[in-house]
Amino acid sequence: MSLAPVTVVPADRRDAPTTGTPRRPDRRSRANVPLTVVLALCTLTVLVPLYVTVSMAFKTTSQSVDGNAFSLPSPPSGSGVVEAWLLTSFPRGFAVSVLVTVLTVVGTIVLSSLAAYAISRNWDRRFFRWSFFYLLGAMFLPFPVLALSQVKLTGMVGLDNPFGVAVLHVMFQLSFSTLLYTAFLRSLPEELEESARLDGATTWQVFTRLVFPLLAPMSATVGIFAFLASWNDFMMPSLITSAPELQTLPVLQSIFQTQFSNNYNVAFASYLMSMAPAIVVYLFTQRWVMAGVTQGAIK
Repeated sequence: MSLAPVTVVPADRRDAPTTGTPRRPDRRSRANVPLTVVLALCTLTVLVPLYVTVSMAFKTTSQSVDGNAFSLPSPPSGSGVVEAWLLTSFPRGFAVSVLVTVLTVVGTIVLSSLAAYAISRNWDRRFFRWSFFYLLGAMFLPFPVLALSQVKLTGMVGLDNPFGVAVLHVMFQLSFSTLLYTAFLRSLPEELEESARLDGATTWQVFTRLVFPLLAPMSATVGIFAFLASWNDFMMPSLITSAPELQTLPVLQSIFQTQFSNNYNVAFASYLMSMAPAIVVYLFTQRWVMAGVTQGAIK
Protein backbone atom coordinates (compact mmCIF):
# COMPACT_ATOMS: atom_id res chain seq x y z
CA MET A 1 0.00 0.00 0.00
CA SER A 2 1.53 3.26 -1.17
CA LEU A 3 0.91 6.57 0.53
CA ALA A 4 0.09 9.71 -1.47
CA PRO A 5 2.72 12.41 -1.22
CA VAL A 6 1.91 15.19 1.24
CA THR A 7 2.42 18.74 0.03
CA VAL A 8 3.60 21.16 2.69
CA VAL A 9 2.34 24.71 2.18
CA PRO A 10 4.71 27.44 3.41
CA ALA A 11 3.48 29.50 6.32
CA ASP A 12 3.57 32.72 4.34
CA ARG A 13 1.27 31.21 1.69
CA ARG A 14 -1.33 29.56 3.88
CA ASP A 15 -3.52 32.66 3.99
CA ALA A 16 -3.13 33.37 0.28
CA PRO A 17 -6.25 32.97 -1.87
CA THR A 18 -6.53 29.67 -3.76
CA THR A 19 -7.80 31.32 -6.92
CA GLY A 20 -6.00 33.77 -9.13
CA THR A 21 -8.28 36.66 -8.21
CA PRO A 22 -6.72 39.30 -5.91
CA ARG A 23 -8.05 39.67 -2.37
CA ARG A 24 -10.65 42.37 -1.95
CA PRO A 25 -9.75 45.26 0.35
CA ASP A 26 -11.12 45.20 3.85
CA ARG A 27 -14.48 46.95 4.23
CA ARG A 28 -13.28 48.73 7.32
CA SER A 29 -10.35 50.28 5.47
CA ARG A 30 -12.69 51.53 2.77
CA ALA A 31 -15.07 52.93 5.36
CA ASN A 32 -12.21 54.84 7.01
CA VAL A 33 -11.48 56.87 3.89
CA PRO A 34 -14.53 59.20 4.15
CA LEU A 35 -13.93 59.52 7.89
CA THR A 36 -10.33 60.53 7.29
CA VAL A 37 -11.40 63.13 4.74
CA VAL A 38 -13.98 64.60 7.13
CA LEU A 39 -11.45 64.73 9.98
CA ALA A 40 -8.91 66.40 7.70
CA LEU A 41 -11.43 69.06 6.65
CA CYS A 42 -12.42 69.69 10.28
CA THR A 43 -8.75 70.03 11.21
CA LEU A 44 -8.19 72.56 8.43
CA THR A 45 -11.17 74.65 9.58
CA VAL A 46 -9.36 75.08 12.91
CA LEU A 47 -5.73 75.30 11.84
CA VAL A 48 -6.19 77.73 8.93
CA PRO A 49 -7.84 80.52 11.01
CA LEU A 50 -5.28 79.92 13.75
CA TYR A 51 -2.44 80.25 11.26
CA VAL A 52 -3.89 83.48 9.87
CA THR A 53 -4.28 84.89 13.39
CA VAL A 54 -0.69 84.11 14.38
CA SER A 55 0.69 85.34 11.06
CA MET A 56 -1.22 88.63 11.14
CA ALA A 57 -0.38 89.26 14.80
CA PHE A 58 3.36 89.34 14.10
CA LYS A 59 3.22 91.50 10.97
CA THR A 60 3.83 95.22 10.75
CA THR A 61 1.00 97.58 9.88
CA SER A 62 2.14 97.87 6.27
CA GLN A 63 2.39 94.09 5.90
CA SER A 64 -1.07 93.51 7.40
CA VAL A 65 -2.82 95.67 4.80
CA ASP A 66 -1.17 94.14 1.73
CA GLY A 67 -4.23 91.95 1.11
CA ASN A 68 -2.44 88.63 1.59
CA ALA A 69 -3.46 87.21 4.94
CA PHE A 70 -1.72 83.87 4.32
CA SER A 71 1.76 85.30 3.78
CA LEU A 72 4.35 84.89 6.50
CA PRO A 73 5.57 88.01 8.35
CA SER A 74 8.87 89.12 6.87
CA PRO A 75 10.42 90.10 9.14
CA PRO A 76 8.32 89.19 12.22
CA SER A 77 7.42 92.16 14.39
CA GLY A 78 6.03 92.37 17.91
CA SER A 79 4.81 95.94 17.60
CA GLY A 80 1.20 94.81 17.17
CA VAL A 81 1.33 92.76 20.36
CA VAL A 82 2.81 95.65 22.34
CA GLU A 83 0.24 98.12 21.03
CA ALA A 84 -2.66 95.74 21.70
CA TRP A 85 -1.30 95.15 25.21
CA LEU A 86 -1.40 98.87 25.98
CA LEU A 87 -4.53 99.78 24.05
CA THR A 88 -6.84 97.19 25.63
CA SER A 89 -5.30 97.37 29.13
CA PHE A 90 -4.60 93.68 28.78
CA PRO A 91 -3.29 93.00 32.33
CA ARG A 92 -6.46 94.36 33.93
CA GLY A 93 -8.78 92.55 31.52
CA PHE A 94 -6.77 89.36 31.95
CA ALA A 95 -7.06 89.59 35.75
CA VAL A 96 -10.85 90.08 35.54
CA SER A 97 -11.20 87.13 33.14
CA VAL A 98 -9.11 84.92 35.43
CA LEU A 99 -11.20 85.93 38.47
CA VAL A 100 -14.50 85.19 36.73
CA THR A 101 -13.21 81.90 35.31
CA VAL A 102 -11.78 80.64 38.61
CA LEU A 103 -15.01 81.42 40.48
CA THR A 104 -17.00 79.70 37.72
CA VAL A 105 -14.87 76.55 37.69
CA VAL A 106 -14.79 76.16 41.48
CA GLY A 107 -18.48 76.95 41.91
CA THR A 108 -19.53 74.59 39.11
CA ILE A 109 -17.50 71.67 40.45
CA VAL A 110 -18.68 72.08 44.04
CA LEU A 111 -22.37 72.70 43.42
CA SER A 112 -22.87 70.21 40.60
CA SER A 113 -21.03 67.41 42.44
CA LEU A 114 -23.15 67.96 45.56
CA ALA A 115 -26.37 68.07 43.54
CA ALA A 116 -25.44 64.96 41.56
CA TYR A 117 -24.55 63.02 44.72
CA ALA A 118 -27.86 63.90 46.35
CA ILE A 119 -29.82 62.97 43.23
CA SER A 120 -28.01 59.71 42.44
CA ARG A 121 -28.22 58.39 46.02
CA ASN A 122 -31.89 59.38 46.47
CA TRP A 123 -33.20 58.46 43.03
CA ASP A 124 -36.12 56.53 44.50
CA ARG A 125 -37.51 59.71 46.05
CA ARG A 126 -39.76 61.73 43.79
CA PHE A 127 -38.36 65.12 44.82
CA PHE A 128 -34.79 64.28 43.80
CA ARG A 129 -35.88 62.51 40.61
CA TRP A 130 -37.96 65.46 39.45
CA SER A 131 -35.20 67.84 40.45
CA PHE A 132 -32.96 66.04 37.99
CA PHE A 133 -35.57 66.38 35.25
CA TYR A 134 -35.91 70.06 36.11
CA LEU A 135 -32.16 70.55 35.65
CA LEU A 136 -32.28 68.73 32.33
CA GLY A 137 -35.07 71.02 31.18
CA ALA A 138 -32.98 74.06 32.11
CA MET A 139 -30.36 72.96 29.55
CA PHE A 140 -32.75 74.02 26.78
CA LEU A 141 -33.01 77.63 28.03
CA PRO A 142 -30.21 79.69 26.45
CA PHE A 143 -29.06 82.92 28.03
CA PRO A 144 -30.42 85.24 25.24
CA VAL A 145 -33.95 84.09 26.12
CA LEU A 146 -33.46 85.10 29.76
CA ALA A 147 -31.15 88.04 29.15
CA LEU A 148 -33.58 90.86 29.95
CA SER A 149 -34.76 89.34 33.23
CA GLN A 150 -31.20 88.48 34.28
CA VAL A 151 -29.97 92.00 33.58
CA LYS A 152 -32.76 93.56 35.66
CA LEU A 153 -32.35 91.05 38.49
CA THR A 154 -28.57 91.45 38.79
CA GLY A 155 -28.95 95.23 38.77
CA MET A 156 -31.55 95.13 41.54
CA VAL A 157 -29.41 92.99 43.88
CA GLY A 158 -26.12 94.74 43.08
CA LEU A 159 -24.55 91.92 41.07
CA ASP A 160 -23.85 93.93 37.91
CA ASN A 161 -20.15 93.12 38.26
CA PRO A 162 -17.73 90.25 37.54
CA PHE A 163 -18.95 88.36 40.62
CA GLY A 164 -22.50 88.39 39.26
CA VAL A 165 -21.21 87.16 35.90
CA ALA A 166 -19.49 84.25 37.66
CA VAL A 167 -22.69 83.39 39.54
CA LEU A 168 -24.68 83.27 36.29
CA HIS A 169 -21.97 81.20 34.61
CA VAL A 170 -22.25 78.65 37.41
CA MET A 171 -26.03 78.55 37.13
CA PHE A 172 -25.97 77.98 33.38
CA GLN A 173 -23.28 75.29 33.70
CA LEU A 174 -25.05 73.48 36.54
CA SER A 175 -27.43 71.37 34.44
CA PHE A 176 -24.90 69.81 32.09
CA SER A 177 -22.32 69.32 34.84
CA THR A 178 -24.86 67.61 37.12
CA LEU A 179 -25.76 65.29 34.26
CA LEU A 180 -22.10 64.27 33.85
CA TYR A 181 -21.57 63.75 37.58
CA THR A 182 -24.78 61.74 37.94
CA ALA A 183 -23.79 59.33 35.17
CA PHE A 184 -20.38 58.87 36.77
CA LEU A 185 -21.74 58.37 40.30
CA ARG A 186 -24.04 55.58 39.13
CA SER A 187 -20.95 53.60 38.09
CA LEU A 188 -19.42 53.80 41.60
CA PRO A 189 -20.27 50.86 43.91
CA GLU A 190 -22.38 51.92 46.87
CA GLU A 191 -20.75 49.22 49.01
CA LEU A 192 -17.81 51.57 49.57
CA GLU A 193 -20.09 54.15 51.14
CA GLU A 194 -21.91 51.54 53.22
CA SER A 195 -18.64 50.30 54.66
CA ALA A 196 -17.64 53.87 55.53
CA ARG A 197 -20.95 54.42 57.32
CA LEU A 198 -20.47 51.23 59.28
CA ASP A 199 -17.23 52.78 60.54
CA GLY A 200 -19.19 55.76 61.85
CA ALA A 201 -18.72 58.25 58.98
CA THR A 202 -21.44 60.80 58.39
CA THR A 203 -22.90 61.58 54.97
CA TRP A 204 -20.74 64.69 54.67
CA GLN A 205 -17.61 62.73 55.60
CA VAL A 206 -18.48 60.01 53.10
CA PHE A 207 -18.79 62.57 50.33
CA THR A 208 -15.75 64.70 51.16
CA ARG A 209 -13.33 61.91 52.09
CA LEU A 210 -14.48 59.05 49.87
CA VAL A 211 -16.75 60.05 47.01
CA PHE A 212 -15.34 63.41 45.95
CA PRO A 213 -11.74 62.10 45.53
CA LEU A 214 -13.13 59.36 43.29
CA LEU A 215 -14.78 62.06 41.16
CA ALA A 216 -11.41 63.54 40.17
CA PRO A 217 -11.56 62.45 36.47
CA MET A 218 -15.06 63.84 36.07
CA SER A 219 -14.16 66.98 38.01
CA ALA A 220 -11.35 67.61 35.52
CA THR A 221 -13.78 67.29 32.62
CA VAL A 222 -16.39 69.54 34.24
CA GLY A 223 -13.71 72.09 35.05
CA ILE A 224 -12.48 72.15 31.45
CA PHE A 225 -15.96 72.73 30.06
CA ALA A 226 -16.67 75.43 32.64
CA PHE A 227 -13.34 77.12 31.90
CA LEU A 228 -13.89 77.25 28.14
CA ALA A 229 -17.48 78.45 28.47
CA SER A 230 -16.58 81.20 30.95
CA TRP A 231 -13.36 82.39 29.30
CA ASN A 232 -14.85 82.69 25.82
CA ASP A 233 -18.21 84.17 26.84
CA PHE A 234 -19.00 87.58 25.39
CA MET A 235 -22.73 88.18 25.70
CA MET A 236 -23.20 87.69 29.44
CA PRO A 237 -20.36 89.98 30.66
CA SER A 238 -21.27 92.65 28.13
CA LEU A 239 -24.87 92.76 29.38
CA ILE A 240 -24.33 92.23 33.10
CA THR A 241 -21.20 94.22 33.97
CA SER A 242 -21.90 97.95 33.96
CA ALA A 243 -18.35 99.30 34.50
CA PRO A 244 -16.19 99.17 31.33
CA GLU A 245 -12.98 98.81 33.36
CA LEU A 246 -14.30 95.57 34.89
CA GLN A 247 -15.03 93.85 31.59
CA THR A 248 -13.45 90.58 30.48
CA LEU A 249 -11.08 90.25 27.53
CA PRO A 250 -13.68 89.37 24.85
CA VAL A 251 -15.72 92.46 25.75
CA LEU A 252 -12.65 94.70 25.85
CA GLN A 253 -11.78 93.64 22.33
CA SER A 254 -15.21 94.72 21.15
CA ILE A 255 -14.94 98.05 22.98
CA PHE A 256 -11.60 98.93 21.39
CA GLN A 257 -12.45 97.45 17.99
CA THR A 258 -13.07 100.90 16.47
CA GLN A 259 -9.65 102.08 17.66
CA PHE A 260 -7.92 99.29 15.79
CA SER A 261 -8.97 100.97 12.53
CA ASN A 262 -6.87 99.46 9.72
CA ASN A 263 -4.22 98.16 12.09
CA TYR A 264 -5.11 94.56 11.48
CA ASN A 265 -1.93 93.37 13.14
CA VAL A 266 -3.03 95.03 16.40
CA ALA A 267 -6.52 93.53 16.13
CA PHE A 268 -5.24 90.01 15.48
CA ALA A 269 -2.64 90.38 18.23
CA SER A 270 -5.42 91.13 20.71
CA TYR A 271 -7.37 88.11 19.47
CA LEU A 272 -4.32 85.90 19.87
CA MET A 273 -3.59 87.09 23.40
CA SER A 274 -7.20 86.51 24.38
CA MET A 275 -7.52 82.97 23.07
CA ALA A 276 -3.98 81.81 23.90
CA PRO A 277 -4.80 80.82 27.52
CA ALA A 278 -7.79 78.75 26.40
CA ILE A 279 -5.70 76.99 23.75
CA VAL A 280 -2.91 76.21 26.21
CA VAL A 281 -5.30 74.88 28.84
CA TYR A 282 -7.13 72.72 26.32
CA LEU A 283 -3.92 71.28 24.85
CA PHE A 284 -2.77 70.12 28.27
CA THR A 285 -6.15 68.80 29.41
CA GLN A 286 -7.89 67.62 26.23
CA ARG A 287 -7.23 63.93 27.02
CA TRP A 288 -9.65 64.23 29.95
CA VAL A 289 -12.47 65.77 27.92
CA MET A 290 -13.70 62.75 25.95
CA ALA A 291 -12.54 60.32 28.63
CA GLY A 292 -14.61 62.13 31.22
CA VAL A 293 -17.69 62.34 28.98
CA THR A 294 -17.69 58.57 28.39
CA GLN A 295 -17.00 57.75 32.06
CA GLY A 296 -20.04 56.19 33.61
CA ALA A 297 -21.71 55.47 30.27
CA ILE A 298 -21.39 51.74 30.98
CA LYS A 299 -21.92 50.52 34.50
